Amino acid sequence: MDTISRQDTPATAKIGAPLKVFLVLAHPERRSFNGAMADTALETLRGLGHDVAFSDLYRMGWDPVSDRRNFATVKNPDFFKQQMEEDHATESNGFAPDVEAEIAKLEAADLMIWQFPLWWFGLPGILKGWVDKVFAFNRIYGRGRFYEKGLYRGRCALLSLTTGGEGIAAYQPGGFNGDINGILRPIQRGMLQFIGYDVLQPQIVWGPAQMTEEKRTAALTAWRERLTRIAQEEPIVVGQY
Repeated sequence: MDTISRQDTPATAKIGAPLKVFLVLAHPERRSFNGAMADTALETLRGLGHDVAFSDLYRMGWDPVSDRRNFATVKNPDFFKQQMEEDHATESNGFAPDVEAEIAKLEAADLMIWQFPLWWFGLPGILKGWVDKVFAFNRIYGRGRFYEKGLYRGRCALLSLTTGGEGIAAYQPGGFNGDINGILRPIQRGMLQFIGYDVLQPQIVWGPAQMTEEKRTAALTAWRERLTRIAQEEPIVVGQY
């Protein structure tokens, strides 16, 4: 079974068919290792014939601050409640053009990949702000549509990230920084699975700043090789991370 095929959506991805992929990069330095990981994904996936949409948040000048600028419509001019305005914008085609463009990329994709450095045990602020704007109430989730009943059931999401810590030992249960699975749980469960995604095993590069050039090259090669088989991967089982 193709784990990336959509369920109950108009444009069902067929087994063996090219995937529609949405890659989101969140790193301020384009020449960083995260930039190299993004480039490897773009080159590999497009080379395999997949259709890849790409959002480079820093180069786009993405504004992570949510306010009335998220919308072209207004439900209540006297009191701003984001969910209320998102609900109204969903019903009236009222999202601001930059937000609508990102939502459209999300809605089209069978597989979404986030490429980012782990900062303060979480997402960079620009990526968290992207989620705040793009994961809009009634358009992406809500009204009972979450987790196993989420609108994005049957689609897959993958976190590709780097750490500042040098080795995997620091991110084990009882390790210096704690279990990496617990660190990523608010993202993988609270954001991705919440709207219905099947979550694939994260791609983690431990401390690339401390790596030799040979090890960085090996990490990029491993990422490239994984991406060639990505459509055959099984998602993480809920509750086991």
